[in-house]
This record gives sequence, C-alpha cells and structure tokens, in this order.
Amino acid sequence: MNRPAYAVVVPTLVRDTLADCLAALVAATGPKPQEIVLVDDRPDPDPGPLEHPLSVLGDLRDRTTVIPGCGRGPAAARNTGLRVVTSAWVAFLDDDVQVGPHWCEQLVQDLADTTPDTAGIQGVIAVPLPGERRPTDWERDTAALAQARWITADMAYRTDALKQVGGFDERFRRAFREDADLALRVLDAGWRIRQGRRTTRHPVRPASRWVSLRAQRGNADDALMRYLHGPDWWHKAVAPRGRLRRHLAITAAGTAACALAVAGRRRAAAACALGWAVGTGEFAWTRIAPGPRTRYEVTTMLVTSALIPPTATWHWLSGLWRYRDAPAWREVAL
Repeated sequence: MNRPAYAVVVPTLVRDTLADCLAALVAATGPKPQEIVLVDDRPDPDPGPLEHPLSVLGDLRDRTTVIPGCGRGPAAARNTGLRVVTSAWVAFLDDDVQVGPHWCEQLVQDLADTTPDTAGIQGVIAVPLPGERRPTDWERDTAALAQARWITADMAYRTDALKQVGGFDERFRRAFREDADLALRVLDAGWRIRQGRRTTRHPVRPASRWVSLRAQRGNADDALMRYLHGPDWWHKAVAPRGRLRRHLAITAAGTAACALAVAGRRRAAAACALGWAVGTGEFAWTRIAPGPRTRYEVTTMLVTSALIPPTATWHWLSGLWRYRDAPAWREVAL
C-alpha cells in the first residue's frame, strides 16, 4: 500500500503538557510523520529554548522544525506552520493532548481510505473524567470537546484544500470557533469532512475558579461567526445554541432593576429584580446540580453565575461592534 505522507503541526505556548504531547506521538505505532512543525506562539520576544520538550522526540528530532509564531492565537499559529509544510496532508494537534498508542498507524489508514473529494478527517477525542466523584463545571465543559465537530485538537486536512480556502481566519484570536469556521468554508468549497478512527486523549487542564468568566470572551467570536456564516451558523456548524439569549434577558432585567430603582419606580424595579434573581438562580442550579457540590464548587458557581450573564452580554455586544465592518473570509489574506 502506498502510505500517504503527512505532517504534524502543533501550535504551542510551551506549557508543561507539550512534552507529554510529543512523547505520546513518538510512542505511537505506525509510520511516523514526515515532518513535525512546532509553532512557538509565546508572546515574549525572547522566550527561551524548548530543550525539555524537544528532548523527548528522539529520532524524530531531525524531522522537527521550531518556528516562531506571532502571539496572535492558535489560528494564526497554525497558518504559520501550514506555510512551511510540504506534505500532502497536515494533522493539527493541540499541545495539551496525548495521541493514542496506535495513532500514527490509524491516521495513515484514515488517509488511505479517503476519496479525492475528502478534505478533512477528524480524530476521536476522549476526555478522562474522575470516577470517584461527579465532575466539576470546568470538567464537564472540557468533556464536551469529545462531541465537538471538526475540533483541531486532532484534525487532519488536505494541504491543498486549506490553501484553497485561505487557511484559518486569523481574526479568531482564541482557541474557539476557528475550527468550525474553517470547516464550514471547506464544506462550502465542495469538499467533504469525515470522522476518522484514530483516538486522542484530552486531559482536563487545571484551571482557576474564574475560568468560566474568561471563557465568555468566546461570545465575541460567536458574533464574528454570525457575520461570516449568517444567523443560522449554529445549525450549520452543529454547535450547541448555548444560553446567550437567557444571559441577555438576565442582564436586561438586572440593568432595568437598577435604572428603575434610581428613577424611584420601586414596584417595577422589584419586578425586574425578581426576574434577575430567578434567572440567575436557575442558571446557578443548572451548574451546581450535576457537580460534586463541594463548598468550593458551590461558592464558585454562585458567584460566577451572577457574573457570567453581564460578562457574556458585554463580549457579545463588543463583538457585534468590533466586527461590524469585518471583511468576509475570502478577503482575508494569509
């Protein structure tokens, strides 16, 4: 069998997980990648060498190229890696995943089974969760990655197809929605994307109790998706609709309660305040009920559930404003 050649591109901030990611790639059975491209996307102009992660590569070190990114997020970093790839296929991995023990062999089989109109093959993502207790809100959010479409934690694309559609849209500055945007453009160009058989493990990263607040920045990316792919982009991308509408309503109720109270309209203010309290309480319980219900988790859920709706609203509205004149993806040059 003529085995397809492939490259692996890993954008990285050189977290502690990078060495484990590369070690798993080295240990996987099957034909190894023709080239490995690490895009060092640390914003520091002199970040220091990658001595420890590179040391785990063994014989693959000679096939590995480290190039600097620009500190503008994973979409731009992947484009940077794509520019130096010479293989017909490129597999993107995140630096916090660990490929399965037969990943190389399974990837080559996935590539060999493609038809000429196949542009992408998605890997199977597994998120290990604790077995001795209920998962936290953050752990459940990470576990949802296992059901996500076209996730670039492990996604292989035909290099020519990526170049045809202009690569990743670098207006997406976070690891959020840039994969769905790319896939929709690839599909619009007439290509097919299918599910592969290879497996990759995505452990839950440690995170602070405020991680859910930082995640609300993704609402600005959702606003960009709306401009690029229309108001029904959720359906096209097979993405969960989320709670944005409820967040907007809760925020509006809270804002109205404050404004009415200042204006001296106490009854109307009390009614709006009640609406805010009911909406916030329902949101908090939705997050608390399936979790471990420890004091730390419950406290975190109560505080962040009050802060998330206005935070989400702010990022959504700022995204609508920021991208109001954003050119369509076809006008964005690599």
